[in-house]
Amino acid sequence: MEVRVKFLGANRTVTGSKHLLEADNFRLMVDCGMFQGMKMLRLRNWEDFPVDPGSIDAIVLTHAHIDHTGYLPRLVRDGYAGPVYCTAATADLVELLLRDSAKLQVEEAEYTRRKGYSVHSNPEPLYNEKDVEQVLPLIRVVSFDEITELRPGVSIRIKAAGHILGAGMVEVLLKGKEQEKTVLFSGDIGRYKDPLHPAPTEPGKADVLFIESTYANKYPVEIDVMEELASKLRAALKRGGCVVIPAFAVGRTQMILYYLRQIFLSGRMEAVPVYVDSPMAISASRLYRHYLGGPSESGDDQYFDFPSLHYVSEQSQSIGLNDIKSGAIIISASGMATGGRILHHLANRLPRREDTVLFIGFQVEGSRGRDLLDGKTEIRIFGEFFPVYCQVDQVTGFSAHANRDELHHWLASFKQNPKMTFVVHGEIDACVAMRDHIKKELGWNAMVPEYLESYKLFSGI
Repeated sequence: MEVRVKFLGANRTVTGSKHLLEADNFRLMVDCGMFQGMKMLRLRNWEDFPVDPGSIDAIVLTHAHIDHTGYLPRLVRDGYAGPVYCTAATADLVELLLRDSAKLQVEEAEYTRRKGYSVHSNPEPLYNEKDVEQVLPLIRVVSFDEITELRPGVSIRIKAAGHILGAGMVEVLLKGKEQEKTVLFSGDIGRYKDPLHPAPTEPGKADVLFIESTYANKYPVEIDVMEELASKLRAALKRGGCVVIPAFAVGRTQMILYYLRQIFLSGRMEAVPVYVDSPMAISASRLYRHYLGGPSESGDDQYFDFPSLHYVSEQSQSIGLNDIKSGAIIISASGMATGGRILHHLANRLPRREDTVLFIGFQVEGSRGRDLLDGKTEIRIFGEFFPVYCQVDQVTGFSAHANRDELHHWLASFKQNPKMTFVVHGEIDACVAMRDHIKKELGWNAMVPEYLESYKLFSGI
């Protein structure tokens, strides 16, 4: 058996995760993510796919985030018809995220067509909700730690990675006539101390490793996350305005609600109205409750709910939040301010000096969130430029990704050194930092692959 890999995304960037593994004539793709952030990356979503979608035999997903799943409807529309393997929680979240992604794309295409600010005379979405419907029957649910044979000699196993609900690292088990090999895709590795998600599984061994590097160059700072959040919220509300928190609907919103509940119950700050303005985040929170075990015997939701929490589902209610001038926290998606309801909140709040935009997650290069954190004085939304007079701040302890030291700890837990390690899913400085650590401190072979590069992993298994 000859085994090769082709890098189709998340190479020297953190989005568009797609890795095509070829074992003789069998093609398995790990993740099927959408490119986000800089325009040069987003344009890749519209290019012809580098391989024939119909030639791919199977897909396995590490987790549900759009940068790992968001290209699925387009790939299926263009000819992919094989199974899509993932955990049960990932399957539920994928349906939510893809439906929302399609809805937002259709709405944005219609809006740009109506306003006439697109360079295209008839702007179209990358895919629509009908395309999403074609994906759902292809999903095959597998359990954590279960070995699933895809074809003779090629099996997969998903191990818990933390990060978000249902997330895993994928082992591809290759069995030839004389040898057995393991290829491990880390996916996005979570935190070791996380109140909602399990610690990442220690890997054991792998012959070839694909390791994410999102925060590989970020020195960890030991902080009390709850106190930092409470402190920044107190300071922001003291300025007399509202706080807007762009947050990913899956994972990050639930974590914020968990900590806000603890902050209010502990008296670290006086409870204020909190509005979750994201239908998808509301649905995701229900799924979290389901998989985490639901309310206690007394009926109390021990994770998210508290008296001053309000869920906003209707668009008219969302627009009505513009009338609240002070003393409230508004949590809305998307987390990097690339689309969704957060945009109309930013359009309303950015020009208000008393308001605060508080980021709590990674902001990819080229996103509005990154531009705001980098100090841009005006931001383009819906084809118009809005001045940034509000306060822009960040809470640093909320990442769902392992920090540098946690990544190093995870790597050090290998009982057998990989023969080769590919560093992916990170901006170039982070990739280089991870590669250098692996080579200098661990003594392993490591490299940072380029987009569309191919490598032979094994020959004659």
